[in-house]
Amino acid sequence: MKYRTKTYIAGDWTGDEDAVEQLYKWNDSNYWSLSFTDAHDLTQARDGSLNCSIKVSLRKRLEASKTFVLIVGKNTRTVRSGSCQYCNSYNSWTASCARGYSVDNRSYIEYECDNAVRDSLKIIVLYNAATIDKTKCPDAVKNTGTHAAMCCWKDGKLYWDYYAVKDAMG
Repeated sequence: MKYRTKTYIAGDWTGDEDAVEQLYKWNDSNYWSLSFTDAHDLTQARDGSLNCSIKVSLRKRLEASKTFVLIVGKNTRTVRSGSCQYCNSYNSWTASCARGYSVDNRSYIEYECDNAVRDSLKIIVLYNAATIDKTKCPDAVKNTGTHAAMCCWKDGKLYWDYYAVKDAMG
């Protein structure tokens, strides 16, 4: 029997890097009590890997996870990275993989969300904003799990909202 003990962090790592970094700061801090064991410490695919190889690596991390955290930003729903159509091995004329793999045109984020739902992981959706806007959320997790804003307004300034994130993550 495989035990799921990790927390899987997903999101647009280029567009929402600040939110991802903030989660790790809270997790690594001696002051804040946010605590999770990151599934991304398990395996890493090389940057030159095929999209399908990267998805195999993602799948291994998801299989070790009990909690799935998706950070939603302005481009999360529309990001296409990970789709086979953007791989050098994809033949657009035949809509097939030149290496013989099956074609999967889901983005990495769509793939991660679909698998988290399929595996019945605890789902937490954190918005890199002061409001929850489900129109920016991938369909697979739009109406499931706990949704929370990562930021709040105070004195006319936008701040990270540790307590909202801590409550959402349980």
